[in-house]
Amino acid sequence: MRHFILLISASLILCGCILNNPYPSEQRGKNIYYSTFDEEPKHLDPAQSYSSDEYRLICQIYEPPLQYHYLKRPYELIPLTAQEVPTPKYFGADGNALPKESPAEQVARAVYEIQIQPGILYQEHPCFAKDDKGDFLYHRLSSEEMRDIYQIRDFKYTGTRELSAADYVYQIKRLADPRLHCPILSTLEKYILGMEEYATALNHDLEAERKKRRESAGATYNQELDEQRNPISLDLDAHPFGGVELVNRYTYRIILKEKYPQILYWLAMPFFSPMPKEAVIFYEQGALKNRNITLDRFPVGTGAYRLDIIDPHKEIVLKRNEHFHSELYPSSSESEDGKLGLLSDTGKHLPFIDMAVYKLEKEFIPRWNKFLQGYYDVSSISSDTFDQAIQFTDQGDPQVSEVLHGKNIRLLTNVETATYYLAFNMLDDVVGGYTEEKRKLRQAISIAMDYEEYIEIFTNGRGIPSYSPVPPGIFGYEDEESGINPYVYNFSKEHGALRKSLDEAKRLLAEAGYAGGKDRNGKPLTIYFDNAWVGAGATARLSWMRKKLEAIGITMKNRTTDYNRFRDKVRNGNFQLLSWGWLADYPDPENFLFLLYGPNSQAEYDGENVANYKNPQYDRLFEQMRSMENNPQRLAIIREMKHILQRDAPWVFTYHPVSFGLYHHWVKNAKPSNMANNTLKYLRVNGGQRENNRQEWNRPVLWPIGIAVALLFVFAIPATITIWRRERGKAK
Repeated sequence: MRHFILLISASLILCGCILNNPYPSEQRGKNIYYSTFDEEPKHLDPAQSYSSDEYRLICQIYEPPLQYHYLKRPYELIPLTAQEVPTPKYFGADGNALPKESPAEQVARAVYEIQIQPGILYQEHPCFAKDDKGDFLYHRLSSEEMRDIYQIRDFKYTGTRELSAADYVYQIKRLADPRLHCPILSTLEKYILGMEEYATALNHDLEAERKKRRESAGATYNQELDEQRNPISLDLDAHPFGGVELVNRYTYRIILKEKYPQILYWLAMPFFSPMPKEAVIFYEQGALKNRNITLDRFPVGTGAYRLDIIDPHKEIVLKRNEHFHSELYPSSSESEDGKLGLLSDTGKHLPFIDMAVYKLEKEFIPRWNKFLQGYYDVSSISSDTFDQAIQFTDQGDPQVSEVLHGKNIRLLTNVETATYYLAFNMLDDVVGGYTEEKRKLRQAISIAMDYEEYIEIFTNGRGIPSYSPVPPGIFGYEDEESGINPYVYNFSKEHGALRKSLDEAKRLLAEAGYAGGKDRNGKPLTIYFDNAWVGAGATARLSWMRKKLEAIGITMKNRTTDYNRFRDKVRNGNFQLLSWGWLADYPDPENFLFLLYGPNSQAEYDGENVANYKNPQYDRLFEQMRSMENNPQRLAIIREMKHILQRDAPWVFTYHPVSFGLYHHWVKNAKPSNMANNTLKYLRVNGGQRENNRQEWNRPVLWPIGIAVALLFVFAIPATITIWRRERGKAK
């Protein structure tokens, strides 16, 4: 009989009676947000992190002085921990104050004074814990004391303290720490007074200590192992740094060497978040580093949420910061926001969600299926699921399919502040150069690369053709006759921008010296395309590119390599044509137009100008434009710069991506943002609605179980009779 019971139990499992709900029963109906991640975040230290996947976590935890208004478009900077957005004071070389409208060439110093709000507290954390005498409990940990410690939540005692201006000053100094390899240090050194000299001094201190240790230990010295066990401690206050000043407990200054209005955008990024010195001292202990408990994995902030669990093989959990300061849901917005229900929580205290759970999902299809079951609150759309999720109206507008509409799933679209492009190597003998013939060659290729077609085939229509580096939503973007690329498009008021014909491309190619795709000696023109693309999608895209060039007589040869070798080719300028892209750091045209600024050449200066484009007229205009406020004069300069790029064609301007996001109806206040990353605090979820829908959408199908049990019972009867007779015979 015991075997019969086991068979019935197995049948229940095999027939699907156990659901795939990934959450414990105690979370049902709770105020929790559910999402996913597909790989472990590499950096959670705000001095090192520079990835959107990492930002969606740390921007809920760390608070720079400024942030972007959640609802307003165009994007607007507002205070976060600061009392107000600082207004710069300009000074000339003689030290005298200058008017705000002073041109950049007159400004020798730009001073930004930031006043922060008093009373803001850090999250509870063991780095602040003290004993009755006021001494830190965990700043001198031994290996024995670490015996049962694996995550920050394992420490018994925690503490907090008030945020101070000194924490912001300390963080700016950390950006120059050579051990952290801050990805924006080279940019900041150009603008912040004395930062380059300060970084050099810290690097000298580090190398001096390493040399001392090597000489003391001898030939067997292992630097990595030694610094793991006995980390080097750098005194960030040992050297002068004129670019940052502490005024008082709630005020500090940043001093620039020149006029640079974009610094305000940097003050809304995690790099400029506060860092308590107690946290750095705490995490630099060897006993913690040996357990991989570091600041790069366990942040310490004042934001709406704190990191509770990080298990890279399972889940990441954020919980509401019990000490979060007062912040209210915004009241001002765009005109349509009220109709979309985005003002229902106006004036209410943030955050609304108690906990956010991110589950590891490496594959999209399982993630998609769980979203449809209600186990994840939001979802993107892959090419494989696009037809299942989206359908288009007769006017060409996207909307959710009938299946998703039946589940009250909403579609929110957003033109990203990003640009994709094909870059010609301007140093190359074939496709580079600045003669009229070279320009016409690149213009012909630009016409042939029909990216309207590409968008339809490979992105399911999720893109806008580009005419310059500047994307929609950024000052200087234009899509009317004054903004289109006249070397690639014709324009009419009736039809708008229409790509020029292949006959026009062939004419330009002939004028470039390649009639019919052959040079004057009859040799076929071959273009080499370098990339690190992999997978079936890569094969299709490469085939499409090849056919487009063949249509005007050009042969394309593909040179696919691994990513590291591909990056080496880009750094060394060893390519002809490649595909690249850029996502805005901040909403200013300078952040896109600098991608073609000569002194940013990748091959020569290790900058972001991968085309290695250098045009003195463009560079001069860029230097004039970059420090200007947005006004008609700046727009006129940007138009001139775009025309130079369209004529020289160092890029094939391809498209600006459009993101499609799906949201369950129980998720409130959702508004996609390209700039703001600290958006979790604005969202609201209705856990009760979600639980009701989960139960409705995931009811087990029980009739197969009944049939299975009946069949098992029928087949078990002979065996049961045999066993009964055998046992009865033994009894006799």
